[in-house]
Amino acid sequence: MLMMYSISCEELPDPAGQRGTAVVPAITDVNPGIFDSKDLENSYVEFTVIVPPGEQVNKIIVQGSYKDNYERVTITELTTFPATVRIKSADAAQMLGINLEDISNGDVFLFELVTTAKGIVTRSNAVLFVSVACAYDVDLSTGSYHAVSEDWVLDGNITLTPDPGDPYKIYITGLGEAEGLTEDQGPLVMYIDPVLYEVEIPEKLVSSDYYGYGAISYTGYGLFSSCNGSYTLYLDISVGTYGNQGTFGFTFTRNP
Repeated sequence: MLMMYSISCEELPDPAGQRGTAVVPAITDVNPGIFDSKDLENSYVEFTVIVPPGEQVNKIIVQGSYKDNYERVTITELTTFPATVRIKSADAAQMLGINLEDISNGDVFLFELVTTAKGIVTRSNAVLFVSVACAYDVDLSTGSYHAVSEDWVLDGNITLTPDPGDPYKIYITGLGEAEGLTEDQGPLVMYIDPVLYEVEIPEKLVSSDYYGYGAISYTGYGLFSSCNGSYTLYLDISVGTYGNQGTFGFTFTRNP
């Protein structure tokens, strides 16, 4: 849903010719990292633009584009660093000539940095992709769910419960029971990245007995869909002395 790259710079044409070495800025501290599709009038993304210590920069222009159109319109100009940048979705849409009602979930805005320093104008590979999605709602990410895996042959109900002190830490119970096991080693824990909505599941035993073959453990990764509360996961499963069984696709969808 959100991607950042910070590698190098592409030098833009300069009628004065090359003078000195390009300065490579970076985009950091992105939060929030989406445009909230349910509130595009007021939604925003915020990030920090930094330059390497000791480097002098005349200005950095933040350019914006929509989808893969590469309009590269100027969104804002920065002259002091580090600089905190806040871009409202409504402002970006207006500058790009887009009606808010024409923006849909899954659409992507691209923000690039054009740096002027030491007489050189460069376009940095420090770019920010901002997806249009729904803001995180812990009530939509937890509760009664239906778990299905055609690969692992599992179909049953589970419960997702938020950690009292961390809404992005979710406890999974019932996954072992859906397989007919006694879930005496759970719960399984998953962590949702607050910016990217990527899911990480550290390895954890769920049941000490998988039909007489030893304990069963899960680890994995995936993605949380913030608009409908569903999860697409890939779980790596190990069973007792038989070891790793492979990686299997799972979907968790909210029960009505």
